[in-house]
Amino acid sequence: MSNRLKEVLEGQEQNYILPFLWQHGEEEQVIREEIARVHEAGIGAVCIEARPHPDFLGPKWWTDMDIIMEEARNRGMKVWLLDDDHFPTGHAAGKVKDAPEELHRKFLGERYIDTIGPAQGTSLLLDTLLMRGLRPTISDGQKAIGKNKLISVVAVRRNPSDGTLLSDCIDITEFVHDGILYWDIPEGYWRVFIISENKDGGSQQQEDHLNPLDRGSVRILIDAVYEAVYERYKADFGKTFAGFFSDEPGFYNDKTTFDFHSKPGKKGVPLPWSSEMPALLEEALGEDYRKLLYLLWHDAGEQTHIVRYTYMNIVSKLYAENFCSQIGEWCRSRGVEYIGHVLEDNNVHARLGPGPGHFFRSMWGQDMSGLDVVLWQIVPGFDELSFSKPGGDTDSEFFHYGLAKLGVSLGHIDPKKQGRTMCEVYGAYGWAEGLKLMKWITDHMLVRGVNYFVPHAFTQKDSDPDCPPHMYAGGKNPQYRYYKHLNQYMNRISHLISGGRHVASAAVVYHAEAEWSGEAMLFQRPMKNLMQHQIDCEVVPVDVLLDSASVIDSKLYVNQEDYDCLIVPYAEALPDAMIRRLTQLADQGLALRFVDGLPLRSSEGREVSAELSSLADHRNVKVVALDKLAQELLADGHYDITVEKHEPYLRNYHYVHDGLDVFMFFNEHPHQTIRTKIGLPIQGEVYAYNAFQNQLTLLNATKEEGATAVQLELHPYESIVLLHGADLEGYAALPQYEVGSELELKGKWTVAISEAEHYPHFKEWGELTALTNMSAPGRLPRFTGTFRYETEFEWNESGNQALLDLGEVYETAEVWINGEEAGVRICPPYRIEIDGLIKKGKNKLVIEVTNTLVKEQPDFLSAYAQQEPSGLIGPVRVIRL
Repeated sequence: MSNRLKEVLEGQEQNYILPFLWQHGEEEQVIREEIARVHEAGIGAVCIEARPHPDFLGPKWWTDMDIIMEEARNRGMKVWLLDDDHFPTGHAAGKVKDAPEELHRKFLGERYIDTIGPAQGTSLLLDTLLMRGLRPTISDGQKAIGKNKLISVVAVRRNPSDGTLLSDCIDITEFVHDGILYWDIPEGYWRVFIISENKDGGSQQQEDHLNPLDRGSVRILIDAVYEAVYERYKADFGKTFAGFFSDEPGFYNDKTTFDFHSKPGKKGVPLPWSSEMPALLEEALGEDYRKLLYLLWHDAGEQTHIVRYTYMNIVSKLYAENFCSQIGEWCRSRGVEYIGHVLEDNNVHARLGPGPGHFFRSMWGQDMSGLDVVLWQIVPGFDELSFSKPGGDTDSEFFHYGLAKLGVSLGHIDPKKQGRTMCEVYGAYGWAEGLKLMKWITDHMLVRGVNYFVPHAFTQKDSDPDCPPHMYAGGKNPQYRYYKHLNQYMNRISHLISGGRHVASAAVVYHAEAEWSGEAMLFQRPMKNLMQHQIDCEVVPVDVLLDSASVIDSKLYVNQEDYDCLIVPYAEALPDAMIRRLTQLADQGLALRFVDGLPLRSSEGREVSAELSSLADHRNVKVVALDKLAQELLADGHYDITVEKHEPYLRNYHYVHDGLDVFMFFNEHPHQTIRTKIGLPIQGEVYAYNAFQNQLTLLNATKEEGATAVQLELHPYESIVLLHGADLEGYAALPQYEVGSELELKGKWTVAISEAEHYPHFKEWGELTALTNMSAPGRLPRFTGTFRYETEFEWNESGNQALLDLGEVYETAEVWINGEEAGVRICPPYRIEIDGLIKKGKNKLVIEVTNTLVKEQPDFLSAYAQQEPSGLIGPVRVIRL
């Protein structure tokens, strides 16, 4: 038997869960109890959240951390630490404010004045325009206006008919004296651009945050937080203390902090800047680069795209090197790991504003890949239509078809990440989110390859409005006692999809450089087309394709991944090195598929016409319409599994260990059942693994056209893990049952209720002759807790093998038959095998159904959700097997 599977079946799987544990400065006994509750929930680590603590890095903080570390040591748990006192990472515990000015954030700003000539002896009040009111000073040979360091002043001719900017540009910086521009204006209309460096741009919420482009500025965070923790717990580093977590660091250069469309070209927005930028821009654009900087905000033809690409290329690399890589290297040199995530929302992962400029670069220095799902970003059924949530509508195509694959791809292609991808989950959905939705989100991540989870958050004061739901909530969450079932499920499957190799048919080029360079298709659009046809795929950035990818036997190899073909989403322009690399890949035998067209030019404006012509005529290159992409790949044999008919909501994942193939399938549709036949690229027996029950079942499989076919039935919210391998052949597993006759229970139900703090003590409520929504008007619309249903029924079948189907349940169910516990279900389908528990004659059935805290605490975040019923709706049926 495969070691991975053996470890799971014997309960020896590793821990893959590290929930946020918020610290408020509680009493010692509260802290110890919370750690105990984490541990009893089947979790082996915590990630300490300092944000609400009143004394971060002060005496009370260290006292509380000592308690946490002691509890963790005694329980064999790991401790991670969110690395700042404020959200997002970058405040450096308030130390940036007192740091030297040169280490503060810098921005490039732009203003302009419109003029008309000819006009002799004209002057323009630049200092007044920039609203500084201070006389300029000269420092280090640079002209300055108030607090602004003047970079350049250029005049650009305008088209007299429509006002557009023309190519005629004059550098007139030398004519600035004492804050005033003295200029004899030539004939025509001219726009005068004033480009300056300043410290006052960006979001006020991050005004005292470090500059992620500056190595010395980032060092403030390391010295303030990382070194302080190391000094106190160095003996625990790499043992109990596992590492640090950065939460959503980014540029935050846009005053509208969470504008996900912020990028070069947005008017009036200051841009990230550092002391290294001038030399790097001069190297890339030439000594006259200052004349071109206005193009970062204004359109003037192809040169605009060249300047914006060059700028974004530089700032994203500086961020990668000076922020993420510097911190990651510090951690690794001390035996701990560095994890976390940036802001990915609505495509900002490749943009400015709260974004980091380039997802892969911004995360490359970390030891796991990372992402997060909060605030109703992913909602069952809303994979195409947008969903209204706090902060605005979702780009649902990105969240459902792009986000998780973006993170998992990085986890697979960067060797240091060892195939690990972490997702911060569940936070800020409100109390309407219970274990049912959590399980759906968990499967959404698992079936895409996410294998580490940071639940947000384990505990918080039960009445705290900050980002519920909270798993424990001081004992107020009535579903807490069932939370361990989800955790065990999560750990078991995560163990099966870790330590091996993922199988994917296609690689899709990451779109960042293309978007900086002109018109571009987002990577998730072809991903969606492929995923809806069960063609698994990953995202690969240009940097990796240039540096570490290779072609062997017509396959693309990146780290341990290999792909049959490379998909290039439409890009008006790509870096010239990438265009040349694509011709090499095609020559080496790799199948290239350009979606909706070939590039027209290079991002830098360099000559690549010969390479583009070569690609257009190459035998290994095809231009494919987006809506025909999957059909083309299927026709060309670029697939792993087959499906009998089109199932757009069936997700799949194939993972390989020595001696074991793991296939996961998940029905993502919230209401429709999937019934289809799948073909697996294996020969031999197939087992179904039930990760809740930790059981194997031998399936009825057939051989068809060189593959093994299995009939699949997945209800909404249902997933299945299929296993195959030499070590499993002949393994004594449960047989696949066949459904027989059924009995619907239509008798009276006695109902009792219990609040979370009083459970398991119930008080009688009454009787029902028909099951109904217990949160309906006239019932218990404000009740949160557990409903206990009791009934008796006659069973006249001779055998004692049966299945109990509860029908609709809202939302966790625990069942007893004749006084014996039968099982727990936290999501559909609510079916429990009751073999050996049911008897001929009269049987007593007890069902406890627990709803969510939203009925008692209708929080703001839950206002964005459809409120589900409460209780047992049924119909309840006993089915003979």
